[in-house]
Amino acid sequence: MYTMTTDKTGAPTDVTAEADRFSISVDGQKAGFTEFIDHDNQRIFPHTEIDDEFGGRGLGTIVVREALEVTREAGLRIVPVCPMVSGFIDKHAEFGDLVDPVTSDVKRILASR
Repeated sequence: MYTMTTDKTGAPTDVTAEADRFSISVDGQKAGFTEFIDHDNQRIFPHTEIDDEFGGRGLGTIVVREALEVTREAGLRIVPVCPMVSGFIDKHAEFGDLVDPVTSDVKRILASR
């Protein structure tokens, strides 16, 4: 998967899917990621991180949106453990019907990482 858009400064960004994360780069430089764990029919999002030097440019929103779109296309449910993912969903109701709660099973999966 490869998606290109621009950040708040107009710089080109690239979002790529990896085995356990979606990464975002700006002008070819890795700027951050959102991690995921696939379990049953769910994609658990435990952590999102944007490097400090790229802060305030909307990169977290770009990478989270792309990750959630791909998750939807894959037919998976979303478990937003990460506050950034949860906050994004709160502001974008179009993903609300895909959300599952953080259960004790999810917490066990995260603890075993």
